[in-house]
Amino acid sequence: MPKRSSPADLAALPDEQLLEAVQRQTFRFFWEGAHPQSGLARDRCKNIDVPEDNLVATGGSGFGVMALIVAVERGWVSRTAALERFAQMLDLLSRATCYHGAFPHFMNGLSGATIPFTRKDDGGDLVETSFLIMGLLCAREYFNRDTPAETKLRGLVNFLWNDVEWDWYTRGRPVLNWHWSATNGWALDLPIRGWNECLISYVLAASARRYRVDPGVYHQGFAAGRQFVNGKSYYGIPLPLGAPFGGPLYFAHYSFCGIDPRGLQDRYADYWEQNLHHVRINYAHCEKNPRNWQGYGPSCWGLTSSDGADGYATHSPDHDDGTISPTAALSSMPYAPRWAMQAMRHFLIAHGAKTWGRFGFVDAFCEAKNWYADTFLAIDQGPIILMIENHRTGLLWNLFMKAPEIQAGLRALAFVSPHIKPEQTA
Repeated sequence: MPKRSSPADLAALPDEQLLEAVQRQTFRFFWEGAHPQSGLARDRCKNIDVPEDNLVATGGSGFGVMALIVAVERGWVSRTAALERFAQMLDLLSRATCYHGAFPHFMNGLSGATIPFTRKDDGGDLVETSFLIMGLLCAREYFNRDTPAETKLRGLVNFLWNDVEWDWYTRGRPVLNWHWSATNGWALDLPIRGWNECLISYVLAASARRYRVDPGVYHQGFAAGRQFVNGKSYYGIPLPLGAPFGGPLYFAHYSFCGIDPRGLQDRYADYWEQNLHHVRINYAHCEKNPRNWQGYGPSCWGLTSSDGADGYATHSPDHDDGTISPTAALSSMPYAPRWAMQAMRHFLIAHGAKTWGRFGFVDAFCEAKNWYADTFLAIDQGPIILMIENHRTGLLWNLFMKAPEIQAGLRALAFVSPHIKPEQTA
C-alpha cells in the first residue's frame, strides 16, 4: 500500500482521483487492520494503533470481503494475495461456533468461539450473518476461475451460505427473528420488522436453497412493521417508507452495498426513490440546521449511527446532538454525488488531520463540543468503499444481483429489477 497523502494534497485532486484515494486509504482498515491470523475485520481500530485482542466482527467482515474484491479489481492487492486472505477467513468461519448456521455478532479471530455482544446476546445474530453472507456471495461470483484456490473458495462459500437455517429463525411464525443462543434461547425476542437496514436478511432468507422461507414471511413480517410505510413529507420531500425523517442513513447503505436499488420495486416502494429521498431529507435537515449546531451546512452533513462524544449512538434528524458522521455522506455517493463530494472536500479542507487518519475518515466529529473521534468502525468504513465503488462502476451491485439464488429469491418476493432475468422454463 502507498504512503498516505496529506488532507491538503487530497483535497487538491480531481474528483475521480480523490475517490480512488479515499477508497484506497479506507481499505487499509480491512487489510492492515484485520486480525493477523483469520484476516477477519476488527470491530474498530484507533488512529494510532490496532487492537491486540482477538475480537472480530461478523457483519464488518462481510463488508471487508466486499472491500477486498474492490481492492483486487482496482489493483491495490493482487488476486493471489486476496485469495490467500480469503483462505484465512474461510478457514476460521468454517470452524467457528454457529447457531443453526448463523454466526454471532462478535467472535474470537483465533478460535472462532463466540464473544458475547451483551449479556444475553451470546449466540446467533441473523442480521450480522446476513451482511457476511452478502459479502461471501459477491466473492463467489467474482472468483469464478477454474483454479484450485478459486474452486475451493466457491465451495466453502456455498457450504456456509447453505448452512444458515433461515426458516428456523422464524420460530414457526411469519417473521424472522434477530437472535438466538443456546444459553438464552429467544430471550431477546426481537422480530426483524422494517423499515430498517434488514432487507438483506429477507432477500437471503427467500433465496436460500436449503432453508428458505415462504414469501409470506417477508410480507407479514418485515413489511408489517409499524414504521414500514411512511407516506409523509419532511422538508417538502416525500418519504415512502420508514421512521419520521427516515432514521439514520445506514438504512440506505447496509443492505444496498449488494442489493442494487436502481429500478428495484415491489408492491410497497421504489427503492431508489426511497433511498434518494431519505438522503435528501438528511441533507436538508443539516443544511437548514434547525437546532443551530456549529458547523452544519450544505458541505457538512450526514447523520447516522456512529461513535459520539458520549459513546456510540444513533444520530438522525429527530435524534440530532450535533454529531456528523463522514460515512453517512460518503456512503450516499450513489444517491447524491455532488453533495457527497462537497462533504468529502469540506472534511479534508476544514478539519484536516482531525478527521483524516490512518484508515481514512474518522468515525465522527462534533464541532459544538470540539470533539473528534480517534476511532474507525468496520460497519462505517466498509460502506464508504463499497458505495463509492457502486457509484463508480456498480461492481458489487452487479456481482450480488447476478447470483442465481438471489434472482430466484427476488422473483419469489415479487420484486422487479433490471437485473432480474425471466425465469427459465423447461
